[in-house]
Amino acid sequence: MVVVPCSMRSLAGIATGNSDNLLTRAADVTLKERRRLVLVTRETPLNLIHIRNMETVTLAGATVFPPVLAFYHRPQTIDDIVAHIVGKVLDQFGVGHKLFDRWGSAQ
Repeated sequence: MVVVPCSMRSLAGIATGNSDNLLTRAADVTLKERRRLVLVTRETPLNLIHIRNMETVTLAGATVFPPVLAFYHRPQTIDDIVAHIVGKVLDQFGVGHKLFDRWGSAQ
């Protein structure tokens, strides 16, 4: 399961097991069943509560994935930047793609 975008409210709900909506319940079940959970967190700056919630979900088995911009692949458009982030998320699930050139292969 991937949560895009994952607000700090959703992160808090997942971290505390507060399954009061479909999203947090699905994430809770994903963790319970030891399946892959990727949370693409969207807010900055972070406070200590956010960081502790990220630690909690990481210890529970989730991956916290801030959508950090990368420039080593020399993006030319905003679509290139979005494709890179989407490709990195797909990498978390082992899904093959050709959304960006791998490190060392960019010309």
